[in-house]
Amino acid sequence: MTSPSRRHRPARFGALLALLALASPALARGPVAYALDPVHTRVMFAVEHAGFSQAIGTVSGSTGTLVFDPEDWTSARLEVSVPLARADLGDEKWNRAVLAGNLLDAERFPEARFVSREVTPTAPGQASVCGTLTLHGVGRDLCMDVRLNALKRHPLPPFRRTAGFSATTSLQRSAFGITAWKSVIGDTVTLRIEAEATRTGKADDSEEEAADAAPAPATPREPTIHDPQEHP
Repeated sequence: MTSPSRRHRPARFGALLALLALASPALARGPVAYALDPVHTRVMFAVEHAGFSQAIGTVSGSTGTLVFDPEDWTSARLEVSVPLARADLGDEKWNRAVLAGNLLDAERFPEARFVSREVTPTAPGQASVCGTLTLHGVGRDLCMDVRLNALKRHPLPPFRRTAGFSATTSLQRSAFGITAWKSVIGDTVTLRIEAEATRTGKADDSEEEAADAAPAPATPREPTIHDPQEHP
């Protein structure tokens, strides 16, 4: 004859699993919203200069949003605005020339914008992120190779959950109607992006601090007939 305590084992075991799922932030995670950190997000571009070198510039101050679940990259969504007026090639004359009307025309088109359409994992912690880049008033498909560097609680105040990424891609400037100075400026522009994004939402601090500080939960063990917790 089955004892009453044994009959209640499946129910108790199921209740234990349910409590663990509710109590553990790690188990409850899904897509989370992040805001790009404009201070620690920078776009680097390189383009051939008359065959002598690759002229290198950067753009700081990008803003945007990211929705991301490291367990399901396919659910990620990204929208980024890049302020072209902040392009810097290390020389004021170069800066003015690049922003002028016959090149970026930053007065009429002050920002570049990227909106993701599809994210495809390619390796652990890596994915191809494809979407639409709008530059110089023209929208074109663009894919980036993206690597997740870290996803953890930031070690400095305000200790927010932070995601860090590196990305690379290239484009043809002529595809966006930027065709001036062909004999001096190459057509292929190589991009490298370093980005940090901070989790948004009021519930972030306590949940993520607990998730990072707590050890991984042990595998639940079914009580035995000799376990003191077997009895009500």
